Amino acid sequence: MTTTTSIHTMTLDGIVAVNSLFTMASFLGLTLNPTDPNYTLVDPTASCVTNSATAEHLVAFHVYSFSSFLFSSLVASALKQAIRMAKGGELHGAAPGHISLRALRAGIMASAMGASSGCIFLMLALVDLVQIKLGSWGWYSLAAIGPLVVLVPSALVIYICIVLHAFTR
Repeated sequence: MTTTTSIHTMTLDGIVAVNSLFTMASFLGLTLNPTDPNYTLVDPTASCVTNSATAEHLVAFHVYSFSSFLFSSLVASALKQAIRMAKGGELHGAAPGHISLRALRAGIMASAMGASSGCIFLMLALVDLVQIKLGSWGWYSLAAIGPLVVLVPSALVIYICIVLHAFTR
């Protein structure tokens, strides 16, 4: 039989694992140089070339995304550590204790909200990246951005609903 703490630990493990992948993606996005003229696929004289504000947004959204995923992972890791300490015996001589279910739920909710905001910022960074690479609001840009802005928020709604459902149990 799976205990409530085991379920919480598995949830936190999942959050940390997914956040690790997204944190790496955000970090790699920060290594890009969007001001490099060879970076875009658009003719520099075309009317759909983006301005420098798009490149600034790209960098800012990557930083916001990185910090959101990092926040979420750190909160989840701290909660896992608190669960281990409360269970006792798993840490060198730690006395068994009690972990507040209310605090655990609040921490999981904070971690989930950090992961959700990180996904939103990463999506916005990818929208800016597409605009820089393919131009602003051309056919190819819209074809690339369309699924991104439909699928990511849809997945986030499902994720948030499941987290809220688990939060109430």
